[in-house]
Amino acid sequence: MNKAILYLEDGTGFIGQPLSVQGESAGEVVFNTAMTGYQEILTDPSYAGQIVTMTYPLIGNYGVNEEDIESKKIHVEGFVVKEFCRTHSNYRAMQSLIDYLNENNIIAIEGIDTRALTRHLRLQGTMKAILSTEDFDPASLSKKLDNVPSMEGRDWVSKVTTEEKYIWKDDEAQSVKYKVAAIDCGIKFNILRILSRLGCQVHVFPARASVEEIKAINPDGLFISNGPGDPAGVPYVAQTVKRFFGKIPVFGICLGHQILGLALGGETYKMKFGHHGANHPVKDLINERIGITSQNHGFCVDMESLDKGDIELANINLNDKTLEGIRHKQWPVFSFQHHPEAAPGPHDAQYLFDYFIEMMEKNKR
Repeated sequence: MNKAILYLEDGTGFIGQPLSVQGESAGEVVFNTAMTGYQEILTDPSYAGQIVTMTYPLIGNYGVNEEDIESKKIHVEGFVVKEFCRTHSNYRAMQSLIDYLNENNIIAIEGIDTRALTRHLRLQGTMKAILSTEDFDPASLSKKLDNVPSMEGRDWVSKVTTEEKYIWKDDEAQSVKYKVAAIDCGIKFNILRILSRLGCQVHVFPARASVEEIKAINPDGLFISNGPGDPAGVPYVAQTVKRFFGKIPVFGICLGHQILGLALGGETYKMKFGHHGANHPVKDLINERIGITSQNHGFCVDMESLDKGDIELANINLNDKTLEGIRHKQWPVFSFQHHPEAAPGPHDAQYLFDYFIEMMEKNKR
């Protein structure tokens, strides 16, 4: 029987069985606690440069389809599960998850103790790892990992952003009331779907778009998207965002939240193992509301680095009390660490999109 190894940079190894794709792939290994949504996770650009481990033991039971993708391709460097389901069943399914991974040339491994791997990452922290079906020598694998780039300080956004500006098209879009400029740092399709169905014509710009290019469409609001890696690695986005403060509403999600925090003079730091899953409780400090949220991030804004005179802390994570949302006290500027668009996950936080709409409506008066 073929075998594969997931080898971590601290020397820990896990032996399992690969699917049909052979070879090697390396990146930062993280774990996701969602029970479903594997297709959305695989196609989320925020996972670029990472090997994803699913903590739920059986993955693939409902197959994959053409509707639940969050970008044009799979972005993960590898996929790790306890067991792949060989028999999928769902009326929307187009093919099996196994065929989907093989067709997209993604190295995947099953049969390892994902509980032990998850516990190890929680205790030791996220680290680099390599998936291999051809090299099982620890010394050789360690040497290869030395050449794998770190997430910290590196520009991962340039690998996933759109090359050209485009306008999002949606068959279920409402009549256009607002024009939104979206800076694509790795944007998910469901964000574009929701904004479009709330009456927004969304112009999606490359991450390096100039202020002049964005101003040329005369937007009613600016949106900064989710994306992979370290927000400190893309200072050019923060510099662009600054130019719109106090002029039009500005809204950021996930990496966009972190970038907005930097643009407001704050600092960010790398978390021990991040938040990746669909069941994180978040408290809205303004309306005393608690929601269950979808999350995917490895960096966080340091709330102590923000000027409390200008910035209001809007949301905190109830698990570890990390910052989940901020609002400016004078300007129509706000951002959230969690994913209100879910995909996958609960819909508790989708009201935040309505808040963006209300800000644009008020600003137009």
